[in-house]
Amino acid sequence: MHGNEQPPQPDRPPYGPPPQGQQPQYGPPPVHPQFVAAPKKKGGCLRAFVVGVVVLAGLVLVGVGVLLSSGGDDSPGSDTGASAPAGKRAAAGIGDTVKDGRFSFKVTKVEKGVERVGDQYIGSDAQGQYILVHVTVKNIGDEAQMFLDSAQKLIDSADREYDADSGAAALGLKNSNAFLNNINPGNSVSGILLFDVPDDFRIKAIELHDSPFSGGIQVALR
Repeated sequence: MHGNEQPPQPDRPPYGPPPQGQQPQYGPPPVHPQFVAAPKKKGGCLRAFVVGVVVLAGLVLVGVGVLLSSGGDDSPGSDTGASAPAGKRAAAGIGDTVKDGRFSFKVTKVEKGVERVGDQYIGSDAQGQYILVHVTVKNIGDEAQMFLDSAQKLIDSADREYDADSGAAALGLKNSNAFLNNINPGNSVSGILLFDVPDDFRIKAIELHDSPFSGGIQVALR
């Protein structure tokens, strides 16, 4: 050996002597397996959400079914005629006051089978027969409104509509203010509506309007 060289030493375990009774082991320390927790599968929350939506939809459908079944009850007091337009019903009759727009109306008298109206100077003969409907018109609005006899309709038993005569025949009517009369708020006028209809005409009602574009209200005349 040269100088300070040490004699070769036997290989020793790098981590100290082995326990008593065990043979020394050489080489790298044993590698122990490491357990890694497997990630939880996703989708559990999604499934819970889908189930909740399905249950909620079922409850909603059950509630709708209950409402529909209760709505079809024909118990006394239910309004079975709600689908009919209110302005087209002929619940009122002669002497009743009805309203349409800015006007209220009251039919006071009906004359049938009139062959001629007017006098020898201003008059007209009916093509079939004249029906005269006496009506009182009152302005219940806030502005002046013109009453047009041409906007009024006579209705027969077959629900056909007949226009009022606004020509010379209407001008020949005495005590009538139904021809192009402008009525101020709170005022009322009495007029006669003239209709030229067939001899076999079967009267049902008159439909009264505050203007040609209003919904109208019916008054039964039979």
